[in-house]
Amino acid sequence: MIRKADPYRDTDVIDARAPRTNQAIVGTLSLLALITGWWPILGVLAGQLAIGLVFGRRYCLPCLLYFEVIQPRVGEGRIEDSRPPRFANIVGAVFLGAATIAYLVGLNAIGLVLGLLVAGLALLAAITGLCVGCEI
Repeated sequence: MIRKADPYRDTDVIDARAPRTNQAIVGTLSLLALITGWWPILGVLAGQLAIGLVFGRRYCLPCLLYFEVIQPRVGEGRIEDSRPPRFANIVGAVFLGAATIAYLVGLNAIGLVLGLLVAGLALLAAITGLCVGCEI
């Protein structure tokens, strides 16, 4: 398969389906964390988003899943500007980090609300393509 954009070098653009894969994973795991009470998963997700933002897509596990497993099988999708999904990842990392801190200090209701907000918006984006964080 020949790609129009290298996923690891052409960081100013991204295959439009890559952020949706990331959103599906973040949303599902956030919801799982809240349903099961395993809130530390929120901190792991915040850390994973932050690592991907700082060090690049090579260190973003959902990105690797998409670019190394899914994309070679289904082909490259529409190429789009990577800044809006990147900003959404920043917002997600901040909210997930804040949710984790809220749980750590005993403010469980705040942690739950922040976690639900991320889970809901991430799943909305993954399912419909409407990325609220990308539109801000």
